[in-house]
Amino acid sequence: MWTINQALESSARKFGGRTAVVDGDRQLSFEQLEGAVVAAAAWLQEQGIGKGDKVAIQGRNTSTWIVNYYAILRAGAVAVPLNHKLAPAETRYILDHSESRLLLVDDDIHDEQASPDDALPVFGMSAGGALPPAPPRAAARQAFQPVEVADTDLAELLYTSGTTGKPKGCMHSHANALLAGIGSSLVYGLGPEDRVLLAMPIWHSFPLNNMLVAGHYLGACVVLLPEYHPLHFVETVQKERCTLFFGAPVAYSMPLQMLPNFDEYDLSSVRAWLYGGGPIDAAMARELMKRYGTDRFYQVFGMTETGPTGTALLPEEQVAKAGSIGRWAVSGCDVTVMKDDSTPAARGEVGEIWMRCQSIMQGYYRDPESTAEAFAGEWYRTGDLARIDDDGYLFITDRLKDMIITGGENVYSREVEDALASIEGIQEAAVVGQPHTEWGETVVAYVVTDEGAELTAEAITEECRNRIAGYKAPREVHFTDALPRTPTGKVMKYKLRA
Repeated sequence: MWTINQALESSARKFGGRTAVVDGDRQLSFEQLEGAVVAAAAWLQEQGIGKGDKVAIQGRNTSTWIVNYYAILRAGAVAVPLNHKLAPAETRYILDHSESRLLLVDDDIHDEQASPDDALPVFGMSAGGALPPAPPRAAARQAFQPVEVADTDLAELLYTSGTTGKPKGCMHSHANALLAGIGSSLVYGLGPEDRVLLAMPIWHSFPLNNMLVAGHYLGACVVLLPEYHPLHFVETVQKERCTLFFGAPVAYSMPLQMLPNFDEYDLSSVRAWLYGGGPIDAAMARELMKRYGTDRFYQVFGMTETGPTGTALLPEEQVAKAGSIGRWAVSGCDVTVMKDDSTPAARGEVGEIWMRCQSIMQGYYRDPESTAEAFAGEWYRTGDLARIDDDGYLFITDRLKDMIITGGENVYSREVEDALASIEGIQEAAVVGQPHTEWGETVVAYVVTDEGAELTAEAITEECRNRIAGYKAPREVHFTDALPRTPTGKVMKYKLRA
């Protein structure tokens, strides 16, 4: 199996002057991208970065981010993409846990409090920023020295929230990342004539491995939006004649609600609309098909631990099997539903989804206990419970893991509860997800306050935003005298969700 480095080198030879990246007014051909990557890798070597070193990268969707991501891998190092919406304490934890030796960051989002210590070198990726510059603004004085990298070598540490409230680093090799993209690409036929719009955060596993890396491996052009915005989204599709897009369901519904002239935009160039992070019901599916003028919608289901790889719901199934994650796994992946550790679920029954994939992670970084708990032999235990219908389609019914998916973002209740517990005047709190027509789910907190405490829902939400990423903060706060508990003291969250 090739490495990501070899894949990009090959594409530069094959596709040469064809456009690889569109970033506003800036465009890079495959040859130019390859040249920029080698130059940036040489600069990283001058900073003392070598094989196996961890390099964190935190920023929006830009060509500079892409060049530096590929350069980290070319230097034989491991990329640690960070959510640019994280609070400083969250960033600091990941930088420390990942043992990152260097941080590349958009200047305007950098917070000195995010650095675990003063010794961590920090370089800015923004033009005109105050931080010492990263490539391409910074150049190496010496030529790049090639590094031998194997397909099984670690390429990425992708952090996903853990049930304990602390993020866990999914270890993905070069082969993992490539195989994840290849498997899903076979579903919707990604190829060299495609113009892939990246508007969802590039540090997410699907945009990163299945859109960016797979797109460039197959010769596609990647069109960037720094961040998603409904107006910029439709304007870019129309202007750049994009052919493929991936987003959370809310990315499709927001333009319909916010743009009175939505129907005036020409979106006919898109041949595949992909969504994930939550289902779309039959009524919404019909509405999207009508307003977007096509039935070419695909739901993709997977998780960071699997590459991501998983299942897909095809265009012809969107209405008839609305809410399902599909019937079969994509190529390179097996899916089964288990009632317990040894009994497969039958049709009509509910069980936990297990996955066995070519792109499965090597484990959680520096966390052998969690790694052991996550696997049953070669099968990854997803923690998602699904019902199998009479036709073999899977429908998510619940989660063994206490996680909320809101707007395509994973939020674990425990980390929000920890933030709430740190607020003066709050005695205890429980957090659940409630269904939301646009976001899939929304974060809801039930709070017991100290006697005499004067707290408002608005103040609690604002305090949470100071401690954790804004999308994790509760959208609703309910005050209660006591939380419902079992005789053993466990909070009965099903009663809060009712």
